[in-house]
Amino acid sequence: MRKTNKNKTISFRVNEQTFESLQHIAKENGMSLSTVFRDYVRMFVERRGQVRVVPEDPLTDSDAGFPPRIEVPTSFLRDHERLELEAGHLREQLAEYKRYISALRERESESEVIFLEDLDAENDAIDSWNI
Repeated sequence: MRKTNKNKTISFRVNEQTFESLQHIAKENGMSLSTVFRDYVRMFVERRGQVRVVPEDPLTDSDAGFPPRIEVPTSFLRDHERLELEAGHLREQLAEYKRYISALRERESESEVIFLEDLDAENDAIDSWNI
């Protein structure tokens, strides 16, 4: 039995900005966009998924590994945690307000709704009687 080598199609979905960046990279290197993707997929398969993007400029600090690491001040972490707690509280408040509005809408019935146009028409009729 003879095995045929058939090409398969892989689809990539990227946002518009990424697409434009990829087009620019391909154009700079005199390649088509499909060639860029084919090369990436080929490299990905050859290295069994162990592909990483590194900057063109080598790291200046010999002790720095990949990915580069930075120290974050404790105050930044505390502020971040505080903001996360505050955001959670605001989400809870929003959910509570939404429940309240839903409850008000459920209590409201068609007969309780008064249209301003109807009130204006009634006022015009009363004014014409008082002439």
